[in-house]
Amino acid sequence: MTLHSSRAPVIADVARAAGVSVPTVSRVLTGAARVSDEKRAKVLKAIDELGFVPSAAARTLSWGRPQLIGVIAGNTSRYGYAETVRGIEEGARSAGFTVTITVVESTEDEEVGRAVSSVLGQSIAGMVVLKFDPPGVAALRRIPASIPTVSVSGVREPGVPQAVLNESAAAREVVGYLLDLGHQTVHHVRVPPSRKEDGRTTGWRRALVERGRAVPPIIDATWQPESGRQIGLALAERPEVTAVFCGNDEIAMGMIRGICETGRSVPGDVSVVGFDDHPLAGYYNPPLTTVRQDFCELGGRAYRMLEAMLQGRPTNKYSSIKPALIRRESAGAPPAFRA
Repeated sequence: MTLHSSRAPVIADVARAAGVSVPTVSRVLTGAARVSDEKRAKVLKAIDELGFVPSAAARTLSWGRPQLIGVIAGNTSRYGYAETVRGIEEGARSAGFTVTITVVESTEDEEVGRAVSSVLGQSIAGMVVLKFDPPGVAALRRIPASIPTVSVSGVREPGVPQAVLNESAAAREVVGYLLDLGHQTVHHVRVPPSRKEDGRTTGWRRALVERGRAVPPIIDATWQPESGRQIGLALAERPEVTAVFCGNDEIAMGMIRGICETGRSVPGDVSVVGFDDHPLAGYYNPPLTTVRQDFCELGGRAYRMLEAMLQGRPTNKYSSIKPALIRRESAGAPPAFRA
């Protein structure tokens, strides 16, 4: 279907393009009632092809009376995600707004379209997208340019205002710290990246290259601590491995468990460093050396950027803060250096 270039598509245009009724399109947008998978797919395809912006969002933008802040995230239960959402919610609530949260579980077109349409079908003032993972990245790409949007992640990208934690700089500090303790190199266990490579992995590699040290192959983990445990069991059998930088604290905790199950010790035989400063990191055995990422502050910072956009005030397009290295007892000099 072809629309006249001077007219924005309306819900009736979507219904005609999808071959369904207007109420069916409305149900897909609001989630108020069950719609068959076949009809839902047709509606989402028509919305995408026509560039349709749901009228509720359009009304909000034209009236200047926002009611909701929409948040899209790939997860809400993991520590970093939950704390970032808390920061957004606290900032929005203090300004009299309500936050609506939508989880996008995969990068499949239908799933991403469903999540974005669900948010845009409400009276939102603007969006905050957590692109910590591929689903978040995919969702950001589907949001119309007319919707005020701020993204949150550790990797900078042009086009959308963005609040980040400088993971690359923090990772370089971690590696430098371990090398200064006497380790010849640092192995890296990576959590699933949002893109080909996230900042903590980039920083790890750069630090080793800058110091003229060997760059070991990356070891991939899942999000589950058991993945770290299994990797720890394997690395404990390699005496040349004396320092490991893990992509997050849960993987680091699992790795320490695996190493210790083999009879080797942390940090006596292997130093292990995490990332995030999980609330339990300081209470683990041994207390975990890690990087403290203030996710709640990150979420609050993202909301303040969005609020400035909504009020027409000047705002930075990019806001970055370097996380702090927290030195605890899971990292020390390697055995040969101590001898």
